[in-house]
Amino acid sequence: MGCILSSVDTIKHKAILMLMHINGSKGRKDRCTLLSNTALSVLREYWRKYKPAKYIFQGAKADRHLSIRTVQKVLGHACEKADIQKDVSVHTLRHSFATHLLEGGTDLKYIQELLGHAHSKTTEIYTHVSNRDIGRIKSPLDSLFETENRGGIKR
Repeated sequence: MGCILSSVDTIKHKAILMLMHINGSKGRKDRCTLLSNTALSVLREYWRKYKPAKYIFQGAKADRHLSIRTVQKVLGHACEKADIQKDVSVHTLRHSFATHLLEGGTDLKYIQELLGHAHSKTTEIYTHVSNRDIGRIKSPLDSLFETENRGGIKR
């Protein structure tokens, strides 16, 4: 996801991709999620530059909001520029968000709440792990013995 966001040149497009809020989506449920300090800074910069009146992200006409198709095009161009070959959708960013939270140690219950999932089973699709992640897990035994004798064996 970071690679995609880094490939975006305009502050408007960067703000759009950072602020993918999902209103009235599946099950007609609005989603509340995190607003990062980075996204807030980008949004403020965008606001100062464009001063939107009716909609945060106006379409070609000031009285219209940006279309979903336009957002998809912005994402597609960012992926091309980042040389990402696989298909990426707006939903992919949601999946990436959840995966990064999980890899960062966020409890699955919090991720479930942030994604608006009614059932934990829905959120569990994000619990796939890579060998890289498994390799970073430290055994509690190592931690215990490091504090007792810096990892050595007492004889």
